[in-house]
Amino acid sequence: MRITRAVVPSLFTVLNIFSGFRSIIHTSQGDYVLAAWFILLAAIFDMLDGIMARITKSSSDFGVELDSLSDVVSFGAAPSFLAYSVYLRSLEGWGMLISAMPMIFGALRLARFNVQLIGYDKDFFRGLPIPAMAVTVASYVLQFVDETNRMPQLAEFLFPVTLVILSLLMVSTIKYDTVPKFSKRGIKQHPLRFTVGIVGLTAIVVTRGDALFAFFVFFTATGPIRYIIQYMYHAAHPSHKDAMEKGREITSIDI
Repeated sequence: MRITRAVVPSLFTVLNIFSGFRSIIHTSQGDYVLAAWFILLAAIFDMLDGIMARITKSSSDFGVELDSLSDVVSFGAAPSFLAYSVYLRSLEGWGMLISAMPMIFGALRLARFNVQLIGYDKDFFRGLPIPAMAVTVASYVLQFVDETNRMPQLAEFLFPVTLVILSLLMVSTIKYDTVPKFSKRGIKQHPLRFTVGIVGLTAIVVTRGDALFAFFVFFTATGPIRYIIQYMYHAAHPSHKDAMEKGREITSIDI
C-alpha cells in the first residue's frame, strides 16, 4: 500500500470526527462541559487539516468529502445532541425540532458548499460556516452551564432562539470572511482580519476561555451587520450595486 502526503490532512480530519464522537459519548453521560470541550477540539483539528492540506499541497475532492462527513458528525450531530440534552429536551416535541436544526441545516449548507465548490481557496463564505455555529453552541454551554448542569433562566430562554438564528444563518447567503493565510501577502491583503483575530485570540487566552463565546457572537454578528450596511448603501446608491458585487466576487466560490 502506497502512503501519500494526502494522508497527513486526512489524519487530522479523522481526529476531528473522533472528537465529535467523544462529544456525543460525554453528552450521553451527562458531562456537558467536557462534551463542549470536545467540540472545540474538533474545531481545532478541522482548522489544522486545512492548514496541512495547504502546506503539503494535497487538497483533493476526497479530502473535501471526508471533511464534510466529519463536520456533519462533529459540528452537526454533536452540538444538536448537546443542545437537546442540556436543556431542549424539557420542551418535548418543539425541543427536539429546534435541537435538530443545527444538524439538518448544517448538512444542507455542507451539501451546497460541495456542489458549488470550484477550487480550494476562497476569500469568503456564503452563510455561517458550520464549525463557527458549533463553536458558538459549545461556548454557550461553557459560558452558562453550572456545576449542576443547569443554566440561568435567561440563558435557558435565549438558548432555543440562538439555535434557530444560527441555523438560519448557515443556509443564508450572507457573506462571512474566511481566515486569511498566515503569510506576508495574506496580512497585507487583509490587515483588519488579522488584527481582529489577534485581538480576539489574545482576549480568549487572557480570560482563560471566558471571552470565547463573546468573540464568536461578534463573528456571527459581522455577517448580518455587513449585509444591512451594504443594503442601505445600495438603496442610497443603486448605480454602484453591480460594480461593488463584481469587485467583491474575486474568487470562483459562490456559496
